[in-house]
Amino acid sequence: MNKLALSIAWLVGGIAVGALMTWQLMPKSSGGDMAASDEPKPLYWVAPMDPNYKRDQPGKSPMGMDLIPVYAEDSSAGDAGPGTISISPEVVNNLGVRTQPAASGTLHTEINTVGYVQYNQDALIHIHPRVQGWVEKLHVKAEGDPVTRGQPLYDLYAPELVNAQEEYLLALDRNNQRLIKAAHDRLEALQLSAGTIAALRKNGRVSQTVTMYSPQSGVVDNLNIREGFYVQPGTTVMSIGSLDEVWVEADVFERQASLVKVGATVTMTLDYLPGREWNGRVDYVYPTLDEKTRTIQVRMRFANPQRELKPNMFAQVVIHARADSSNVLIPREALIRTGKTDRVVLALGEGRFKSINVTVGRMGEDRVEILQGLAAEETVVTSAQFLLDSESSKTSDFQRMHHEDQNPPDREAQVMGVINAVDRSNRTLNISREAIPKWNREPATLDFAVDDSLDMSSLQPGMNIHFTFVITEDWDFVVTELHIMEEAMNHD
Repeated sequence: MNKLALSIAWLVGGIAVGALMTWQLMPKSSGGDMAASDEPKPLYWVAPMDPNYKRDQPGKSPMGMDLIPVYAEDSSAGDAGPGTISISPEVVNNLGVRTQPAASGTLHTEINTVGYVQYNQDALIHIHPRVQGWVEKLHVKAEGDPVTRGQPLYDLYAPELVNAQEEYLLALDRNNQRLIKAAHDRLEALQLSAGTIAALRKNGRVSQTVTMYSPQSGVVDNLNIREGFYVQPGTTVMSIGSLDEVWVEADVFERQASLVKVGATVTMTLDYLPGREWNGRVDYVYPTLDEKTRTIQVRMRFANPQRELKPNMFAQVVIHARADSSNVLIPREALIRTGKTDRVVLALGEGRFKSINVTVGRMGEDRVEILQGLAAEETVVTSAQFLLDSESSKTSDFQRMHHEDQNPPDREAQVMGVINAVDRSNRTLNISREAIPKWNREPATLDFAVDDSLDMSSLQPGMNIHFTFVITEDWDFVVTELHIMEEAMNHD
């Protein structure tokens, strides 16, 4: 009996000591509860390659990859909407992230093209005889020769000119003022100079050859005659062009044609005079488009007092175009172009970033015009934006659904689709849906939850359906209405 009592005493003592040690080693109850409550609990799990594949517990994605937990802090992200990512300041610094605010302004665009120097067509004249005859002497020997106003060009023998001189002398002898005026006007119409007519009246002698003079200063072009040539009114003897001012004609691509306005400033350089620049203005934009090259022709004027610019010279031209209206401008490097959509990465502050879709207008050398999707003074990422966009794109809706200036988001859509798989136990459908224009979403294949009110017993893979789905607050896609297309039913 004494042994039994002693054993019981030892047992009770051991239990007491163990309880005391356990109480000493355990954290205080309040601290333990705090530690447990501090551990974040996942809201759901998503597939790494498909954020629309969601489950309530860990598992594998359809591609065999481990599902990734999504926590409350990830989904809220400062209430900036889906796709918002948070990065610590150290990572932001290591990535070399740079930002710049968008600004409202007028886009300055430089259109680089090439052109050719030409004569000023307004000052280009063509020399034609007005009678038939023969060139007795040519005072201008070659194309490109400079001439001055009143300089002799060629001597012409023409029987008609001889007869006109004789009629004028006959009218003078008769002192008939009416005949004198008529004969004088005829000589002028046949291009006899005032000096030649005055000499005829003074000397009273008919000249067998008549000298033709240059009506303006310039250079000779298209010299088509030589001494002894027979000419007639249809013959182009030569052309005389002025080089005091020249034209430059250049081609501009169709997509840039709307930027070019009459009066826009132009800078021109030429290879044969490196380092020199000529400044001019757009004089005329031709009204027709070349159907083969898809370009429009632009004419520019340049002063040429030293006559350094010569016809047919090749020139590099920069047209300084300026937009008519003010829009939001961002650095060109901030724009992400994917072929189908254009995006920028917003810097939301405190290490938060989000990719959004934007509508792009005109593009300059270093600035881009944003027509929709971005407001002035919002900050965009200009460096490392591709890494941030890649991460944000996994869950981003790309729309400004949470912008304070916009209406509450539309979370319901109706669309056509094809059922790929039916999971009645989990009430889910895998559907390849068509594009949703109002959300600017491309066609996609996703898992949709089916509302409890819908009967899934008749649904089979391969069915064409028209369905309505809503996006819940937790970003689940739930089918609320579903209609099987009659064509598919008849086909079955």
